Amino acid sequence: MSDTIQTAAIISTGDEVVGGRTVDTNAAFIAERLSSLAIETVCVLAVGDYSERIEWAWRRAAEQADLIVSTGGLGPTADDLTTETVARVAGVDLVLDETQAERIRQVFARVGRPMPDNNLRQAMIPAGAEVIDNDLGTAPGYRLVIDTGGRRVYGVVLPGVPREMKAMIDERVLPWLASMQDHDRHVLSRTFQTFGMSESAVDEALRDLIDPSEGRVAFRASFPQISVRLTVTGNEEDARRRLSELGDRIAERLGPAVIAEGETTMEEVVGDLLRRAGKTLATAESCTGGLIGNRITNVAGSSDYYAGGIVAYSNDLKKSLLGVSRSTLAMFGAVSEETACEMASGARRATGADIAVATTGIAGPGGGTEEKPVGTVAVALAAGEGDSENVRSKTYRLWGNREWVKVLTSQVALDWVRRYLVGLDPLDSGFGRRAPRS
Repeated sequence: MSDTIQTAAIISTGDEVVGGRTVDTNAAFIAERLSSLAIETVCVLAVGDYSERIEWAWRRAAEQADLIVSTGGLGPTADDLTTETVARVAGVDLVLDETQAERIRQVFARVGRPMPDNNLRQAMIPAGAEVIDNDLGTAPGYRLVIDTGGRRVYGVVLPGVPREMKAMIDERVLPWLASMQDHDRHVLSRTFQTFGMSESAVDEALRDLIDPSEGRVAFRASFPQISVRLTVTGNEEDARRRLSELGDRIAERLGPAVIAEGETTMEEVVGDLLRRAGKTLATAESCTGGLIGNRITNVAGSSDYYAGGIVAYSNDLKKSLLGVSRSTLAMFGAVSEETACEMASGARRATGADIAVATTGIAGPGGGTEEKPVGTVAVALAAGEGDSENVRSKTYRLWGNREWVKVLTSQVALDWVRRYLVGLDPLDSGFGRRAPRS
């Protein structure tokens, strides 16, 4: 076959998928693998175990794409209806593949169990289809061509068990697809991780930057970061040139909001910057309850730059472990910039770290007041050399439930460290709005 496949539709079949009992990870895996061959997934459909719904999905997908990849519905039971429905869509009969029938018999024989008669349903495939061997299960897959009125659409049908499907995709489907592709057509991408701008703000900032004929920009909100993905298509030399030029445009337009390229987390960025600067970091946490330290130590090798952390949730521990003064707590309260500053300074003293970041706030759902509502958070950063110390602080009004406030506060605190290390003003960091000073 010499047809070049440029677009694909993915169909996930099963009541357990549409009913929410099973998370469909198959579609994401398949789409990612197809993109490596410059095949764009144009739609993903999920349908239950009903013949008429499966048929609708296949006919709809055939209108949209050059290739349909379907998973699920290949079991031996009466509600496994994919194969008979695909045969009807293709206008062909079902035939028994004797080789597959014998293979299934041998699978049962090897484990010393009699084969139920209904397992032979798995050896029935549409006439003219080519079998895709399944080394890990009883249900074979297959591929076929469907004539949709002058246009050929390729169909690939695979079992829904992820372990089986993934092996069949990587070992059998991708090599077949690669043999059909235009090898001068390349799809390249760059991904930018951003923080401090909402998805709509990022979209607005980039709206007039890149013409659709040059490349495609897509966004993914992965709280608390926004990913910006640039994709270009063309021959290798042209695609690489445009990827570099357009990517640099994006980075310049978004400025300090770009924290990294690739699938990089804020804690990884901060760790790399600390290591390169030869600096150490300490944390003093109240409302985040150790989340910042947890994120930092989730990165391998963090012992090179993380001195340690103090979780001082109560006022007594803020005083005894971090040296926050009784008068500061009495005059300004635990949730205040003044307290955050003393927490950060205390963490530096206690650990000997070059930099310390502190958080104190009201994560909710209770504890808020008119003056300091739920979501009020103070962040402070202390840094310096020897006896010389500079401490900066800011109060934020964040939103969301308790977990969101904690995660967002930890992200802001880490961004303060990032900005300090790259020479930016930490006070410019953050979501939400700055709380008024009383």
